[in-house]
Amino acid sequence: MPNAEHKRRAVFLDRDGTIAEEMGYANHLSRFTIFPFAARAIRRLNEARIAVIVVTNQSGVARGFFPESLVYEMHEKMKAELAAGGAHVEGVYYCPHIRDDNCDCRKPLPGMLERAAREHGLDLAASSLVSDRYDDIKMAHSVGASGILVLSGYGRGEYQWKKDGWARQPDHVVENLAEAVDVIMGDGR
Repeated sequence: MPNAEHKRRAVFLDRDGTIAEEMGYANHLSRFTIFPFAARAIRRLNEARIAVIVVTNQSGVARGFFPESLVYEMHEKMKAELAAGGAHVEGVYYCPHIRDDNCDCRKPLPGMLERAAREHGLDLAASSLVSDRYDDIKMAHSVGASGILVLSGYGRGEYQWKKDGWARQPDHVVENLAEAVDVIMGDGR
């Protein structure tokens, strides 16, 4: 594992509502649609040599809404569509559990971020997380990363109706992943 001065920064991306349209429980491959700007945005991060890691809760598996194999199929579709746009992700981490399972990987717990940091030699404090859910922003803050809330997916509603109750606000609030990458590329975080 790289020592601290050789660890890389990363951008962690939520899947649904950030890279792809939010569909609730996307229980069929045909319901999984990547945003048209996602590949271009991720390619910019790739070109800057910033690790891009997807972290997503997929409790539909534990709830019996769809088989775990569908999660793999969706991630393969996502990777293929990103590759067609000249982009790639270095890792995809997902939690198939519900809260009652008491796992350490379900967001907002930081298990997926910590595992990715170990496996990819990442510096969490130098990294950012982009998501349409405030729980994910809290997770980013819990490991010292910056949190960028996108208003796509559930983001607009979360921000409009819940922001006054948040103990700590997101570091940035932007329309979508493309604007989040503008922020990341502009300020280094």
